Amino acid sequence: MTRTRLDRIRASVGIAQLALQQIEDDLDADDVDQAELAAILRELTEDTDLPGGLIPALAQLVTHAARRAEQIEPDHDGDASCPLHEAAALITDNAGQRLLNAARALDPQGDPV
Repeated sequence: MTRTRLDRIRASVGIAQLALQQIEDDLDADDVDQAELAAILRELTEDTDLPGGLIPALAQLVTHAARRAEQIEPDHDGDASCPLHEAAALITDNAGQRLLNAARALDPQGDPV
């Protein structure tokens, strides 16, 4: 049986959800302290390992979708691609920066120089 592209996407999203659930489970551990929580938040946002943190990877995925939308939009008017580009920017600038701000508040000494 041939799996469709959408089937593969659904499977990939399921795998990502399992990974995120593992992170949630780790956050629920009784021994997570301020420094460790800050490190976890930084891990979600920073390019500590290639290809980078979760937030930059998600923003990159949405940007990729925006570029594809630019190519296939019926009127090439940006009705689909512009909101996607804006979403990617919000992920990086808003969500990513807020996670870093929270990490800095929890553990200012853990900030990379």
